[in-house]
Amino acid sequence: MRTRTAAVAALLLACSLTACGSTDEPAAPKSTVKASAPEHEVDCSDTSMDQADWMEHCNTETPAEQLAPSTDLAFGKPFAWPDGLEVTVLDAKVFSDWDEYEEPDPKATEFRIRLKVDNKSETAVDLSELSIMVDGATNGGTAASSSFTKGSAPLEGRIASGVSAVKTDDNTLEKRYGNDIVVTVQRVSDDGFEVFPEFTGTIK
Repeated sequence: MRTRTAAVAALLLACSLTACGSTDEPAAPKSTVKASAPEHEVDCSDTSMDQADWMEHCNTETPAEQLAPSTDLAFGKPFAWPDGLEVTVLDAKVFSDWDEYEEPDPKATEFRIRLKVDNKSETAVDLSELSIMVDGATNGGTAASSSFTKGSAPLEGRIASGVSAVKTDDNTLEKRYGNDIVVTVQRVSDDGFEVFPEFTGTIK
């Protein structure tokens, strides 16, 4: 009996010594709530920032300023691509100044579009990037490209920065499609411009 009692007493003494060696303060319970990441200011001049972060934190333009309307533009209203190249369909007029070797088609409306190109970008632009497509706006129909000799100024060559010019595009549309048209100005370049403005008006 004494041997067993002594062993128990020794065990209690060891437990007491262990308790004395520990801190008197109870351990703080672990928090189950994750600390939020500290807020910091975004450096908008950081060139390594991806576009999504820049649009979220740094873009100050309104939606209207980010993307100009590109459809239902009236003749005479300009459209500008992001690099500054601006185009305006000035008018569409029935062509009548025929060369002696040209003959008008009695079943079609033959007309010339005047397009103003204003290069407000910082570099020269190759006008072959531009092309025009014309559709009837009343009951369908697509105009066929043509070329009238007198007064022609096709979209050819380059236009320097800060220079504007008026170019022409000749077309023929069957009379059954009427005189209201939609003129789409397409632009294909290495910069990948995907917006093609549409101008609406009447052949006069």
